[in-house]
Formats: sequence, structure tokens, C-alpha cells
Amino acid sequence: MSKPTPISGFPEWTPAQRMIEQYVLDRIRSTFELYGFAPLETRAVEPLDQLLRKGETSKEVYVIRRLHGDPEGPSGDDTLGLHFDLTVPFARYVLENAGKLNFPFRRYQIQKVWRGERPQEGRYREFLQADIDIVDRDTLAGHHEAEMPLVIGDALRSLPIPPVRIQVNNRKICEGFYRGIGLTDPEATLRAVDKLDKIGPAGVAELLATTAGASEAQAKAVLALAEISAPDASFADAVRALGVSDPLLDEGVEELVRVVETAAAHSPGLCVADLRIARGLDYYTGTVYETQMIGYERFGSVCSGGRYDNLASAGNARFPGVGISIGVTRLLGLLFGAGALSVSREVPTCVLVAVTSEEHRPASNRVAEALRSRGIPTEVSPSAAKFGKQIRYAERRGIPYVWFPGTDGAADEVKDIRSGDQLAAAAGEWTPPRADLKPLVG
Repeated sequence: MSKPTPISGFPEWTPAQRMIEQYVLDRIRSTFELYGFAPLETRAVEPLDQLLRKGETSKEVYVIRRLHGDPEGPSGDDTLGLHFDLTVPFARYVLENAGKLNFPFRRYQIQKVWRGERPQEGRYREFLQADIDIVDRDTLAGHHEAEMPLVIGDALRSLPIPPVRIQVNNRKICEGFYRGIGLTDPEATLRAVDKLDKIGPAGVAELLATTAGASEAQAKAVLALAEISAPDASFADAVRALGVSDPLLDEGVEELVRVVETAAAHSPGLCVADLRIARGLDYYTGTVYETQMIGYERFGSVCSGGRYDNLASAGNARFPGVGISIGVTRLLGLLFGAGALSVSREVPTCVLVAVTSEEHRPASNRVAEALRSRGIPTEVSPSAAKFGKQIRYAERRGIPYVWFPGTDGAADEVKDIRSGDQLAAAAGEWTPPRADLKPLVG
């Protein structure tokens, strides 16, 4: 068999990196549950027509077909695709299970997703997301939009990562402003503004003219709105100073003021109102969020989301929601690439129990069982080699302690192989320092 060729965009972490990932997921999960979000997992596939409801994603969906399927069989709307985010399947789940759910329904979901985009640093074709959403029946109170940054701020602050800044905007501000200056295609305008960081103001102005029918004055006004940014509610004065009037614009400004002020009271400096944040996906209708890691801004957002009113709807049933998603693999990939995350050892094992001879292996197994029963990660030496070789085995794996079972009535001893200290110990009583019990991530 020839040597396998790696497939780009499908990361496979080392065991040490995987332990860091597990630590990160545990902290995120714990924060989500502190805020009352319940766990949920949905299937990996959805009907293709449902996946394509989200907007400009048709070229990114992985389609699923049986290898030996009937070429004349179902296609089109009946074709299945791997989900590329967790919001679309969640909306479908809510519609299917609305009669069993208590509203407002708060859920978190941590799952793999698949997206057929060009792999690059921090962007993958298979990656892990950690989502929270709140949905309600018919109407959703605006204070839920203000709550999202608080949860994410606490979750990310609990991790050994650089500080983050959550940029917030409101689609109503944008759409109301565009309507107020006479632009009739707000979606095209939003998509153009969403490319501001990539193509710059001149490129956006040109795109606005060709795709949204904007005049030079209208394009100038759109760019002036996008330039507004403030860490507090003063952004509202800057918007009003542009002299555009529209009821939807006023509604959006009021909603965004509430988000910014709530965040400032909880975590000063966490949120900034940034009116260039558009989120190109079509279904957002209110507040939108993007999160940058300080020092890694050039890589874009590591956490994003927004308010949606029409994604979870069928007939007269309507379930507006708001959600935000942490790109766990994206975040970790950037930090791994920069060597900014490490773990104190590459295995969970705290103690290696030495084996004096294969005849005495059962005695070593009993010691290991006693330590494990007390929550101490333990493994037994794979061979009864000389003790020096068993110690070197522990050193190579980063295991801090080696346990030597006593023979002929002698007491057991445990050795800290980093310092060389060795003392008598009983498996039913000895406990390592807290810092050694589990690998430390930092």
C-alpha cells in the first residue's frame, strides 16, 4: 500500500491538540449550561433544498449519494447534503418538534459541519462549531439579542486564549438607511458592504453601482454608514448625523443601543457597535455579531451569528430566533499554527505503575485499579524491563509519577521523575498535587 496523501481542509489533531480541544469544549459547554441552554444534536444530513434556503451557499454544500445508487433515482429536492452549519438543521428540528418543546427554547449544539470552500489558514472543509440559539413562538423578545454577547464573552473568557472583541450591528439599521436614501435592493447592498474588508471602499462603491444600482451619492452615503464604529451608544448620534430618516432605521438603532449598553454593563469593552458588519447570509433580520480575537484580526471572525425571524417558519407557524456560533476548529487552528496553546503533557496518565516481573503484573494491576478508583489516571507499564527503562518510558510520554509496588512485604513507593523525590505510599491514600492530576492547558 502506498503512503496515504493528506486531504486538505480536514484537520486531524495530534493527541495533545485533541486534549486541548476537549478542554476547550468542556469549558464552552459548562458556560452554555450556566446560562440554561440544553444540549441537542441533529443528524448530519438535510434535504438539499432546505440547505440552500440560507443564501449564497450552493457551491459549498457536499451532496450525499449512495455509491451504487440508481442513476435514475431521486435527485434535485430529494438529494441529501451534509449540513454546513447548525442553524438550518436546528430550524428544521424546531418545526418538526414544536409540539414537544417549551418556548422560549434554549439549546446548545456542538457538532461537526462540512463546507466545500477553499482551505486556508483558519478555514476548513470539516470543522467543529459550538452554537447557542434561543427561539420562541410568534415573537422573540429583544433582550435575547442582548444576551448573546454575554454568553459568548463568558465562554471565551474562560479559555486560555487572547481577548476577544464582539462587533455588533443591526440589519434594520442598514436596510432602513438604504431604503431612506432610495436604494431598492437592500440584499445586494448588504452583500456589497460585506466585502468591504476584502475589496476596500472603492471596490464596494463599484459593486454597489453594478449590483444595487447605487448612484455615486448613494454609494458615498452607504460607505459613510459603514464607517461608523463606537464602543458605546454614541454610534446612534453618528447615524442620526447622516440625516437619513426611516422607521426601520430608528427601530434598528434602538435595538442596537440596548445590545451595546447591556454588554457594557456586564463586560466593559467586550462589544463595539460596528456598522460595517453586514453578515452576507440572507436570513438575518436584526442584530448581527462577529467576533475577532485580538492579535488575529486579519483572519476574520471566530464567532458569528444574528437574529432571524423567518428561517424557522412553515405556513402560519413562525419561530423567530437568535443565535451565535463559535468556530472551535477555526479558533484552535489559528492558535495551534501560532504555537500559542500548549498542554503540560501529551497523555492523560498521571501515574505509571512499574512491573517488577511478569509474574507480579497482577499486583501492579491491583495498584492501578486502586488509584483509578480514586480518580487518578493510571496505566501499567507495558513490559517488565529494568526500572530504568520503565522510567524512561514514562519520561517519553510525559507521565510525572512512577509507582513501584513493594515486594517481600516492603512498602510501595512512588517517584516524581521530574524532581527525583521518592517516598513510601499506599494506593488507597496517596494523592498527587492538583496541578499534576490532569494535563494543564495554557
